[in-house]
Amino acid sequence: MTVNYCTLAQVKGALRITDAIDDGLLNTSIEAASRWIDGYTDRSFGSAVAGTAFYIPTGRMDDLAVDDLTSITSIAIDEELDETFSTTLRPIDFQPLPVNARSGGIPFPFSRVRPQEDGYWPISFDRRATVRVIGDFGWPGTPVAVREAAILQASRLYTRLSSPVGVVSFGDMGAIRVSRFVDPDVDMLLNPYKRVRF
Repeated sequence: MTVNYCTLAQVKGALRITDAIDDGLLNTSIEAASRWIDGYTDRSFGSAVAGTAFYIPTGRMDDLAVDDLTSITSIAIDEELDETFSTTLRPIDFQPLPVNARSGGIPFPFSRVRPQEDGYWPISFDRRATVRVIGDFGWPGTPVAVREAAILQASRLYTRLSSPVGVVSFGDMGAIRVSRFVDPDVDMLLNPYKRVRF
């Protein structure tokens, strides 16, 4: 489920815009900034929704990287490699991670599952998905830092429309151009949320 991470009113407030002339352009900037954040962090911060996902483990006892989960209903494995997922793990057989992680008052979702007790992941030599996870995928809410990054990025995209060749202003040192790199403040805000995949 994709959502925008800031509102039109928040971006207009940041830019000190009081009219509605450019609302369409601002909404486009908000949408583009939100989807850019999805790609930059390799996450989606939309509200959690129930779903099912399938995964290919890297090892029988390795941590299993999963999409962000606020809760796990069940984990089943395809022990016979016949795509039936007939073996459901007991809650004692796996540990969702991270444990008790929070950010800005919002619980961090689970992004890995570690087998324990009698739990393990079946391995298929043809790289077939052998783990099925049912649960609520997503975040419990948009973190404050992500919302602020969306406001900054949407504002940057909107103001970029008035500087098609990259010049945003002129100063004592000549033309000041938009940097092609990620805004350092946006990077600082989003860095803790970037998914690291191995």
